[in-house]
Amino acid sequence: MPTKTTRPKFKRILLKLSGEALRAKDSHDTITPHIVQQLAQDIRTVHQMGVEIGIVIGGGNIWRGLTASHRGMERTTADYMGMLATVINGLAIQTALEELGIETRVQTAIRMDSVAEAFIRRRAVKHLSDGRIVIFVAGTGNPFFSTDTAAALRANEIGADILLKATKVDGIYTADPVKDPTATRYDRLTHAEALLKRLAVMDATAFSLCQENRMPIVVFDLFTPHNLTNVVTGKTVGTLVTAE
Repeated sequence: MPTKTTRPKFKRILLKLSGEALRAKDSHDTITPHIVQQLAQDIRTVHQMGVEIGIVIGGGNIWRGLTASHRGMERTTADYMGMLATVINGLAIQTALEELGIETRVQTAIRMDSVAEAFIRRRAVKHLSDGRIVIFVAGTGNPFFSTDTAAALRANEIGADILLKATKVDGIYTADPVKDPTATRYDRLTHAEALLKRLAVMDATAFSLCQENRMPIVVFDLFTPHNLTNVVTGKTVGTLVTAE
């Protein structure tokens, strides 16, 4: 049972992971097994608190449709290839979680019945209520939409309390902190401010969808130990984006 210090603030979360979260920094791997295992352990800690967890995973460690389109590939095909990359990543996370004894379901926006369930909102909510972790793959199932938008969409569809976007940096900055050493981090923003300032940590469609549905977002560093637990228990971590 969780103690008072570990009692979760949220009943249901949507965790958005980039594909790069599945590989070690500076690695040439597409997926680094021990990194996926550590990620699964962090997710298990939160799950054991009684938090219902949905996950949306990107595919950038394997393929980026937008990048390929800039290099001359037809955009729609490139995006569908990117959706398939997210399926690979979702199955990797599923395997790591189930090795820890956690029951999961992978739901895909593109039907592939021998690999994963088709996404059905009511079924996803039932899985969550029954204590299963649901991993949403293949984005929205449509080209021209990012997995950030898929995360915003699924968060609202399943009635999540918050969208947690895990990144390689510790929040939202005024500029890219890797390129601009003078960039400063925001502790808190509104969706409208994020859109007005054109902050690139999430795309405008995702921010707009969250704004319209008053879905709060926390952007935080996934690689800082215990950060996921800290966010879920209400500690001040990263950048909070709210409607007001």
